[in-house]
Amino acid sequence: MTAAARNPGSEPRGPIKRINLALQGGGAHGAFTWGVLDQLLDDGRLEIAGVSGTSAGAINAVICVDGLARGGPAAARRKLAEFWRAVSIDGKLPAMQRRIVERMLNFNPLRTTSPVQAWFNVVSQHFSPYDLNPLNINPLKEVIERFVDFETVRNATGVLLYVAATNVVTGRLRIFPRHVITADVVMASAALPLVFQAVTIDGTPYWDGGYMGNPAIFPFFRDSTTEDVLIVQINPLERHQVPTSVHDIMNRINEISFNSSLLAEYRAIELVAREIDLGRLPHGFGAGEYRRINAHRIVLGEGHAAYSADTKLSTDYDFFRMLHLSGRRAARQFLEHHFDDIGVRSSFDLRGEAHAEWAG
Repeated sequence: MTAAARNPGSEPRGPIKRINLALQGGGAHGAFTWGVLDQLLDDGRLEIAGVSGTSAGAINAVICVDGLARGGPAAARRKLAEFWRAVSIDGKLPAMQRRIVERMLNFNPLRTTSPVQAWFNVVSQHFSPYDLNPLNINPLKEVIERFVDFETVRNATGVLLYVAATNVVTGRLRIFPRHVITADVVMASAALPLVFQAVTIDGTPYWDGGYMGNPAIFPFFRDSTTEDVLIVQINPLERHQVPTSVHDIMNRINEISFNSSLLAEYRAIELVAREIDLGRLPHGFGAGEYRRINAHRIVLGEGHAAYSADTKLSTDYDFFRMLHLSGRRAARQFLEHHFDDIGVRSSFDLRGEAHAEWAG
């Protein structure tokens, strides 16, 4: 199928390349990922082979796959736009759903922006979600089901899909593949512990997947014949100012912990590629063979001032649109500079990114 057929109204601008997408979570900054997806789907030169997502990245992922399955790139773009419009502060969600979605998108519960938020911050220091919401009322599920037909997603055999959550009991990462993904799975991936009760699936409680896989890349190693992965990274690896306030310190702790698994995957990808290049590991797709993953990324804030922790709290549609436009611009720049790298090489220095710092 040609790019024009997959994306009616647009003409292909070059050869079609297949790629997997790995989408980080990061609260309201997930609107940047919306912009990246919108541009990639609009461009027409990339065919999405698989998507992995965590938290807000998982929501973008399931909406994208649902749209692709039901109407191709144009439908995916439309559904993503409808979701981000609906969850903005001036969208049309009912009041209860809006409060739940705002808590999810706020990402960090320690920011004081209003009397109500200040009250929540004080109360949450002494009471857990189990105390404040003993009936576990969570309209987020209704919001997700409004935008995603999960039966369609589970049957979308043309695209791999993975959603990550953290097993509360074992502390291990749980990967949910496409054929078992439900609204509860997406809720589990987005279940910040200070905001939501753990989501129980098949008797096991889960929290936000960002603690152990933000995003998870390794599922593609086993299941995909596509060796290129594009990471949409919205949590910065570096901050050039030392945080001094409680809010900034907690946010930086979250950023570091939510990026730790990604750095570990960078190290593994780089090591395997190096061993393949040296002839020490067999390269291929059969049993006992290893994939040589070409890693690419689009980073929120790269090339200009990074968005701050405070902006994760905004649910204003104008802010979402600004992030969306920033995401489209970043995706265009990536395609302009690195499209030829896809299928050939990684487009950033994995070893330099993930190396440990040695003293002495």
